[in-house]
Amino acid sequence: MNLPPPVALFDLDGTLCDYDTALLVRMQNLQAPEETPIKEIPRSDNIPSYLSSRMNLIRSNEAWWEGLPQFKLGFDVWGVALVLGFRRVILTQGPKRSPISWSGKKRWVDKNLGVDTDMIITRDKSLVYGKVLVDDYPDYIEEWLKWRPRGLVIMPAGPHNRVFTHSQVVRYDGNNLARVSSEMERVRNEYLTGGVEACQ
Repeated sequence: MNLPPPVALFDLDGTLCDYDTALLVRMQNLQAPEETPIKEIPRSDNIPSYLSSRMNLIRSNEAWWEGLPQFKLGFDVWGVALVLGFRRVILTQGPKRSPISWSGKKRWVDKNLGVDTDMIITRDKSLVYGKVLVDDYPDYIEEWLKWRPRGLVIMPAGPHNRVFTHSQVVRYDGNNLARVSSEMERVRNEYLTGGVEACQ
């Protein structure tokens, strides 16, 4: 049986794009001189409404999404997946309050990865098949792993995931690429030798 290449799913924001840095810089630029300086992107459910409005204003600009800088940690893993023969597919969440971001993300992919790059924009990442998920956000990771008992997650390091741990997750901080490569190679080899069951 000739199996198709194993699939590696790649998130964009915080994985291939430096979303946090770009958003933080824009938030700081919008602050009044008397405001307490913002040091980190707020992520709790108790974000003050004025900060939430500013974040939504920034993210309602298609050009902002298209212009996000590349994130080295994600691109390191993107390169490993290429060398190991994975089919690389973008899997990104489509913000429900920012429909313009969907087209902005597609423009970013076209510009940084090429127009032929496979891309899925979804509201629920857990629905999408892959042997490897590369994602920085713990909530999405946990939902995806519920249905992937043999799945592997590579998690680019960020302030928001510094305390997250899971037996199927390797947190990549720029200093452990050899382990990332070894784990991805293991998953690929299990897939290639596992027959039909490996596709599940």
